[in-house]
Amino acid sequence: MKEAMFYELIDKNKGIIKCLLCPKECLINKGQVGFCRVRKNIDNQLYSLIYSKVSSCGMDPIEKKPLYHFYPGTMVLSLGTIGCNFACVFCQNWTISQANIKDVQVEEFSPEKVIQLALKNNSPAICFTYSEPLIWYEYVLDTAKLAKKNNLKNILVTNGFINREPLIKLLPYIDAMNIDLKSFRNSFYQKYSKGNLSPVLSAIELSKEYCHIEITNLVIPGLNDSEEEIKEMVDWISSLSKDIPLHFSRYFPCYKMNIEATPISTLYKTRDIAQKKLNYVYAGNIRDEEANTTYCGNCKEILIKRTGYNIIDLGLSKDGKCKFCGEKVVRL
Repeated sequence: MKEAMFYELIDKNKGIIKCLLCPKECLINKGQVGFCRVRKNIDNQLYSLIYSKVSSCGMDPIEKKPLYHFYPGTMVLSLGTIGCNFACVFCQNWTISQANIKDVQVEEFSPEKVIQLALKNNSPAICFTYSEPLIWYEYVLDTAKLAKKNNLKNILVTNGFINREPLIKLLPYIDAMNIDLKSFRNSFYQKYSKGNLSPVLSAIELSKEYCHIEITNLVIPGLNDSEEEIKEMVDWISSLSKDIPLHFSRYFPCYKMNIEATPISTLYKTRDIAQKKLNYVYAGNIRDEEANTTYCGNCKEILIKRTGYNIIDLGLSKDGKCKFCGEKVVRL
């Protein structure tokens, strides 16, 4: 365990702590944990139960995150823990995200060990993923600082549900993020994820100023796939930058949700809508090379073809620019 950051003791006599890491701002009684189940009030101090505790670790294609415009074609060391500050009823990783610490086998990975693994495997970056890395905050921050000293990049795959102060403290050490924008309706967040939309939008706006970001939207039939909602989401993203890559992902029944899988035609429709405002739009979880091809946002020449997680570089220079027109397209 390690003492958590960002909390305050609001009632010493009753032993009540207020966690300030994420917008839930849980009030945690002595001996209890917050919503995420991994931050515990022990004798009027808040502790992270998951510091250095890794439930999943492996080398993954960076395209799996998905990140299409950050070191494409590389394999990155990816690791995750347990717990989450959301409770999405459609979660694909629910066996770890919705688990308690005593119910999942974990290994101890010090920040130093993670750095050694990354260097040993020639990984250009460390990716914090699988469950929600923001509730792993203290460990992610310590590891990311050490990674920077060893010329490694840091990646977050996150729901973006965090308060402004801790996010600002973390962002100088983060190089890329894929942020899950689950819907453009707060009612969806409240009903299906037990969260709120506004803090996620704020995190996207802030993170964009510090690091490379890409956005993923899991398209669920009848819940977040209306043309009106997609247009509003795309308009908002394009107001930040037309160059932010957007990944529409096909939903499949999982965990507590048994709605039929997203029709592929819906993915094409959402992609068509988004391409009117954004330069880089993809349709994931489907077997379609064209839907995952990167075209230059300026001259529209084909730059990267993808078959699954395999890529063919057709038009990128060594500094990530389009060979045909010089437009900056990816970070290398």
